[in-house]
Amino acid sequence: MTDETEDARMRRLVTDQYVRPLPKRFYKAVEIDGDNAVLLDGKPVKTPMKAALRLPNAKLAAAVAEEWRAQQVVINPGLMPLTRLANAAIDRAGSQRESLVSEIVTYANADLVCYRADRPPDLVQLQSQHWDPVVAWAQQRLAAIFVTTVGVTHRDQAEASLAAVRKSVSAQDDALLTATYNLVTLLGSALIPLMHLDGSLSASGASDAAHVDEDYQIAQWGLDAEAKRKRDARRMVQTTIRRRTKRFVHGRVIGLDDDDLLDDDDKQQ
Repeated sequence: MTDETEDARMRRLVTDQYVRPLPKRFYKAVEIDGDNAVLLDGKPVKTPMKAALRLPNAKLAAAVAEEWRAQQVVINPGLMPLTRLANAAIDRAGSQRESLVSEIVTYANADLVCYRADRPPDLVQLQSQHWDPVVAWAQQRLAAIFVTTVGVTHRDQAEASLAAVRKSVSAQDDALLTATYNLVTLLGSALIPLMHLDGSLSASGASDAAHVDEDYQIAQWGLDAEAKRKRDARRMVQTTIRRRTKRFVHGRVIGLDDDDLLDDDDKQQ
């Protein structure tokens, strides 16, 4: 158990603050071998589960190696987002692949885009505006028909549709599966992140689709100071994770080019 509050946890995740002492930098040279593994003074970097930190391509290996070079007096994992995602891809997606895939399918079976309001009319319209394209994309891209319903009572989706999601996600390599899982749990939907990573939905569009109900309630009733602090902290965490995920899959997802993987605020810079 911990006494850390939700807001404190949000701030720690955003600012990458660590309570435990950080290890001192002990190496001089950072290199990459022919198999895209990161080496410190000629020795391979190990993941938390003691596997070699080997990346799927030279571009990503170079980016991870640069994170290690950038460490000065201490090694701060909070400043090494690509290393942390690579560790998760190797340790979890490698050994727990079926578990991650099944969890994503579980999200799809109760996907938020399938549960609609019947009133008021402006909320019904907003949900249709943001969620109908996601359902249509799933049918066109995955050959998966997702049935929408009014209310919050659970309704199982067709086995064929869930099998289509499982097939799509199972085909991802460990790195992309890790990125997908991060976004699914972040947004509370399986179909929205899959549409985004397919290049058919922008980052801002994905965020808007995931927060239709919340944004509507705020527009109607406003936001008190406490709720605003929690919302702002949560959105900061979401932006941080989305950008890290974007960099992790950068240039590796079929159908996406450099510009597609930029957040909208990045494109304006």
